[in-house]
Amino acid sequence: MVEGVKVHPDMRIIQEAQKTAYAGATVEEQRHSWSRYTAALAAPRPADMRIEDRAVTAGNRAIPIRVYRHAAATGHDACILYMHGGGFMKGDLDSSDPVAWGFCAETGATVISVDYRLTPEHPHPAALEDCQAVLHDVAAHATDYGIDPARIALAGDSAGGHLAIALCLAAREEGPAIAAHAVIYPCTGSDLTAESFRQNATGFGLTTSAMDAYMKLLLGPDWRKVTSPIARPALATRLTGMPPAFVHTAGLDPLRDEGRDYAARLALAGVDVTYREAAGMIHGFMRARFTGAAARAEYEAICDFLRARLASVSAPAPA
Repeated sequence: MVEGVKVHPDMRIIQEAQKTAYAGATVEEQRHSWSRYTAALAAPRPADMRIEDRAVTAGNRAIPIRVYRHAAATGHDACILYMHGGGFMKGDLDSSDPVAWGFCAETGATVISVDYRLTPEHPHPAALEDCQAVLHDVAAHATDYGIDPARIALAGDSAGGHLAIALCLAAREEGPAIAAHAVIYPCTGSDLTAESFRQNATGFGLTTSAMDAYMKLLLGPDWRKVTSPIARPALATRLTGMPPAFVHTAGLDPLRDEGRDYAARLALAGVDVTYREAAGMIHGFMRARFTGAAARAEYEAICDFLRARLASVSAPAPA
């Protein structure tokens, strides 16, 4: 932690809630702490939003999803596939609910949140396989979901950002077409030696040592020897052809420089990319939008990007 660094006042509610967010000796205790933390920062959904819990079948497993439809949904709406954060080992449809319904409320798109398998029970590539299965199901059964398959965007925060990038890399080669992707304080699987991992190693919720632990659960104790760009998007050497991107980082986050690096490499590859850094904010700042105007503005910037990009793809004419 750098001496004299000022944390934005909007982050106080998160810092207070985070006092127990990472508590617990066992995986189940940590997951329970995470659920309590996220619930403490939640707010009620809009009363007129339509919510449906369902499942996508892939092989012998059922992948839970939650579908959010705007009150003004037409049945040919844009779609945002959302992957939650939680270090690949925490989080579910309930913990990510406020972020997901917010995307729906702010953009008008149908949002589909994925309850992918978690580590340590299910290491890589289980989470990615689940997200990929849902993406392909949504694109193949667009009418059933009430969405336009030409207007699918991906969004993810932290571990979910990692999954969104990996999905874009895979979809670039095998489809379906992705209209845009928004990644918020993303993990990209670097070797954790960038400056932000030293500057913000402790004191701001997520720690550098925790990131190392999460990566070990995801890829194994020798995770730095893994060279697959799908497993570690930081190692992707070819980013040409990636969909337009919004990369959003927090100034006081160990992961800040992973986001900076990803945005810079997209720009060098000729990809249309917008980079935004929330000054004085910490990992998880989206959860402060209900109580802080500045945090709200950061969240709205994500939604503005998604709304504009999805609107730029021609919607089908009414039947």
